[in-house]
Amino acid sequence: MGQKVLIIDDDVEYVDAITNLLDARGYTVASAHNGKDGVAAAKANKPNLVILDVMMTHQSEGFDVARELHDDVDLKGVPIIMITGVRKEMNLPFGFEPDNDWLPVKAFLEKPVKPEVLLKTIEENI
Repeated sequence: MGQKVLIIDDDVEYVDAITNLLDARGYTVASAHNGKDGVAAAKANKPNLVILDVMMTHQSEGFDVARELHDDVDLKGVPIIMITGVRKEMNLPFGFEPDNDWLPVKAFLEKPVKPEVLLKTIEENI
């Protein structure tokens, strides 16, 4: 059985595409379509890595989920890759940088992400 990856994203087609990509590479993939279900899935599945969207049921949901996972004693060490179109969607003139408090993720990628970039980022962080 491969490394376990949890995808938390409300875009069902995007989740299916990433799932197919990761399945083909031998990863075991679980998914959730909102932050609440994503946190529950992380607690139940203990993934080796989480791929997390920002804008789901509200615009900052992914940021909140990243901090919640980071604050959980059992999930604190699970690397998170945040993938989002929030900067483009909200026309923000700045990017986001991972840190230990506000954005406790290993990488921040802008949608759309090329498959090879996503795979490389996963391999670097899992």
